Amino acid sequence: MIFAIVISGDGIMNKKTSLLIVISMLIFVTGQIAFGQNERVLSEAQRITGDNFTVSTKTPRGASVYAVKKPSSAVLNAIDNGLTDLFAVARKNGYRNRLNYSDYSVYIGKADRLKDSAGQYSPDIAVGAAQYAGSVYDQGGYIYAAGMVISNDPCSFVIAEHTKNFERISNVVRYEGEHLVLYHNDRRRYAATADHSKGGSHPILQ
Repeated sequence: MIFAIVISGDGIMNKKTSLLIVISMLIFVTGQIAFGQNERVLSEAQRITGDNFTVSTKTPRGASVYAVKKPSSAVLNAIDNGLTDLFAVARKNGYRNRLNYSDYSVYIGKADRLKDSAGQYSPDIAVGAAQYAGSVYDQGGYIYAAGMVISNDPCSFVIAEHTKNFERISNVVRYEGEHLVLYHNDRRRYAATADHSKGGSHPILQ
């Protein structure tokens, strides 16, 4: 399965926020349901972040959220807003599968940094550089990710904790979700856009 990483590109910024570029890597995620979660997905989220996701809740519209500490209502609403935007553009492209809020699980991990090199608010998670080693995103064997897909089925991804700029959460959710929607609706387009290490960025769906 593919998981996508939304990385914050230092030095690649617009007027409001760092450009978010989604890239992908390969992992394999299977398993059974445990305590309302997919056990293997939970293990992968914990492995990547080093966190224990002891809080379980849902957004107002029904997406599952697992976190280190209780997320604020602003965070939960931002997740819903990102999914709402995703579903709207997916339908515009003729896609119909996995367009329910309850189809998605979001893990919220601790941020490894709060600001990028330009001093902008940028809660991100440090992950291994892999195929991005030697690129402008390589920070010495790792890159900073705002979020990453950890399972295509069930649809699951991890994001970093935010205390402000909640629009950024909505953007990350929408961008991660593009890969998941394509995986379940258009495998050819999914394969063509899954790995951005050779170029390309989001939004994929217009």
